[in-house]
Amino acid sequence: MQPTPPQLAALKVTLFLLCLAPLAQLAWGAAYNTLGANPIEAITRSTGDWALNFLVITLAVTPLRRATGWAWLIRLRRMLGLFVFFYAVLHLVTYLWLDQFFDWNDIVKDIAKRPFILLGFATFALLLPLAATSSHFALRRLGGRRWQNLHRTIYAIAILAVVHYWWMVKLDTFRPALYAAAIALLLGLRAWWRNAKHLR
Repeated sequence: MQPTPPQLAALKVTLFLLCLAPLAQLAWGAAYNTLGANPIEAITRSTGDWALNFLVITLAVTPLRRATGWAWLIRLRRMLGLFVFFYAVLHLVTYLWLDQFFDWNDIVKDIAKRPFILLGFATFALLLPLAATSSHFALRRLGGRRWQNLHRTIYAIAILAVVHYWWMVKLDTFRPALYAAAIALLLGLRAWWRNAKHLR
């Protein structure tokens, strides 16, 4: 199945709007006071969850393409990857602004007290160069091999993001465990394909 250019364009617009739906839901909840007793925590958790959701979806594009033969799925991967960064930015800004009011002394104390926050900062820092080099222009400037090597850091980012979540929840680890299992499967498939290729 290969969509025509108009169909692919329509699919991209639909996907873009769907990717914004979690943000619209949060905005609705904030406007109508339906986010619960602690709306800041609800926003922080939701934006973090959706950054992880889009990370898993982005990593799933290649296995899905290989399983179905739908090469056009790769055309959607860059948008999905940028939405990982988008929700990660919202997650970070919610913490810095709504939670800490940009009080850097309190932020430093909070990092010392809760190491998962430092790990979150490190994970976001690794996302920055991927977002900055997501364009076709950056791909041409870096060259295919260097660009690919840089963007393979998404695997380390996925692992760090899950550890960040796991450390944050401490006891209720069911959801972090689900993310860990999904990412382990997706990275394991890549490792298996790589080994199978070398054994030929």
